[in-house]
Amino acid sequence: MLVRCLYASRPVQPMNGALLDGILEQCRRNNPRQGITGLLCVADDLFVQLLEGGRDEVCEIFNAIVRDDRHKQVRLLSYEEITERRFGNWTMGHVAIPRVNPSLLLKYFKRVELDPFDGSGQATLSLLGELVATAAIVTRGE
Repeated sequence: MLVRCLYASRPVQPMNGALLDGILEQCRRNNPRQGITGLLCVADDLFVQLLEGGRDEVCEIFNAIVRDDRHKQVRLLSYEEITERRFGNWTMGHVAIPRVNPSLLLKYFKRVELDPFDGSGQATLSLLGELVATAAIVTRGE
């Protein structure tokens, strides 16, 4: 059975290139062998990640993230059973939120900022879908 999990968290330490590179490398190394696909959005003080794959694998990854000392305020935004992957071509695509068109953020949130803690999980999921459709993903990570 396939599931989709969307969560947000805050980094414990300020985000820097080395920390982000380490997280992306870990995702790109481990996710394919577990059948996990998804996206990671990063801003200075925010992670938003979407995971798709088997229920057991996605739940194990989410539980590991909750225990990961690089994250705080981990919040589940959406979890659902799915019949097909929406982000199946991405082992772990990366979206740099500061580079996203401000009007796109305003379409889904109260202000021109990605704030999944104050918006619906569906709005965040819709934004991710639109980012894929508009080619705002930095890399497929393949």
